[in-house]
Amino acid sequence: MKLTRKDSVARRHKRIRKSVNGTPERPRLAVFRSNKHIYAQVIDDVAQNTLAAASTLDPDIKKGVSTTATCDASTAVGKLVAERSLAKGVTKVVFDRGGNLYHGRIQALAEAAREAGLDF
Repeated sequence: MKLTRKDSVARRHKRIRKSVNGTPERPRLAVFRSNKHIYAQVIDDVAQNTLAAASTLDPDIKKGVSTTATCDASTAVGKLVAERSLAKGVTKVVFDRGGNLYHGRIQALAEAAREAGLDF
């Protein structure tokens, strides 16, 4: 039986999550990508708490981009989540690409978060 793309992403994400965990000292920057939007959260897995979050559904980002399914929108989300996490005192994170390939919108978000001050 051939796997769908969604099943392949889910399998990769499950495999990645075995080794990538967020701690209070170094939380996890988790990324979820859909066809229309991209979401990013900084998560402390020990306390099961989301420290900061941003997505293309935020009004700040929706105003600034013409369409939400582009690398430009992902860059804006990366900058916003980095700003919000730095405001909470989080500078080091572990990147969780959510089973997606490190390419395109995922890569744009990660590079923007690095440029904005997150260390990973």
